[in-house]
Amino acid sequence: MELTLLGTGAPDGLPRPDCPCAVCASSRGSGARAATSLLVDDALLLDLTPGAVFAAARAGRSLAAVRQVLLTHPHDGPAVELPASLPPAGRVPDGQELTLISGHRVRALAMDAPGTGYEVTSPDGARLLYLPPGASPAGLASGAEPYDMVVCGVTGRPDAVARLRAAGAVGPVTEVVAVHLDHDAPAGAELDRRLAAGGARAVPDGTTLRVGAFHPVPEVPRRTLVTGGARSGKSVEAEQRLETFPEVVYVATGGRREGDAEWAARIGLHRERRPAAWRTEETCELTGLLDADGPPLLIDCLSLWLTDAMDRVGAWDDDRWADGGREKLRERVAELVRAVRGTRRTVVAVTNETGSGVVPATASGRRFRDELGRLNAAFAGECEQVLLVVAGQALVLRG
Repeated sequence: MELTLLGTGAPDGLPRPDCPCAVCASSRGSGARAATSLLVDDALLLDLTPGAVFAAARAGRSLAAVRQVLLTHPHDGPAVELPASLPPAGRVPDGQELTLISGHRVRALAMDAPGTGYEVTSPDGARLLYLPPGASPAGLASGAEPYDMVVCGVTGRPDAVARLRAAGAVGPVTEVVAVHLDHDAPAGAELDRRLAAGGARAVPDGTTLRVGAFHPVPEVPRRTLVTGGARSGKSVEAEQRLETFPEVVYVATGGRREGDAEWAARIGLHRERRPAAWRTEETCELTGLLDADGPPLLIDCLSLWLTDAMDRVGAWDDDRWADGGREKLRERVAELVRAVRGTRRTVVAVTNETGSGVVPATASGRRFRDELGRLNAAFAGECEQVLLVVAGQALVLRG
């Protein structure tokens, strides 16, 4: 089954008309995206958009052989003119199946938002799932057979991919292609990096893909360290890297601070950002989690873990530091680094970047700065990918 993506953008396209934002300004020329529309084996058109005939011609295809046009979502704005060569556009009721003269079978899936998803099976058995913008399948049951390809709004509804993974509909070799791309998502290389973190990719308008053929699935880095300054956006970056996974263990190393309202507010904001399906562990015992099998870990953050480790060995006191405290701390850090090296889990860890500003006024403050620098370097040495977040922008240092 051949799939040609005539457009890969949001319903308003990208750039949006008259929008002055930075993403729209950079989405010009080859980076522009028309509203998403899919042509399947030149026989089935999913979503009719303005200029579909010209988009097909630019991709080297023709709509002359199309025998069915199906819509997935309500189309706002002026009516789209139906080219004379195409049959009338319609929607299949949820749960019903349509068999085309070409031998393709199309089954309509109910969504949790206005719209209809379509499961398309080719005569040779290849299976494609296409979801409308802003929607996820409703009532998914576990044990589903993996699709060969899923085409959906990965950036707008990452939880849809997570739910498909949880049900088994997205497996290790399922190709996930991002469409309905809007200006809320980054453009260019940053978009590619973010999608790859979730095992997905984007392609330019006019790309033809072979559904069911062998293809390289984006490799998800197993161990990632995200570093940056205060309020740089590093925690958000770390969370975005795991938002397409159905189950994540969020490891909060800061724990609870009784009577500290400001700290409680910070924790509350973090919790509100996280998907409801994520589980939280408030602990600094990281080695046991890293040694065990299980879902991905998001560790936030290493600087608070180090604070706890220094508390345990009395590292803040000069005498205790000199009398074995240094060695005990180094042993604990080495134990953590060994666990990171040997872990089989997907791990994203957050840490603070220090040493770029004012020198701490106290010996204990300078000691913490130095030990955090050593911990960051050792932890990063075991990670496939290391990111530095500055002003909300992630710079790839490794990977």
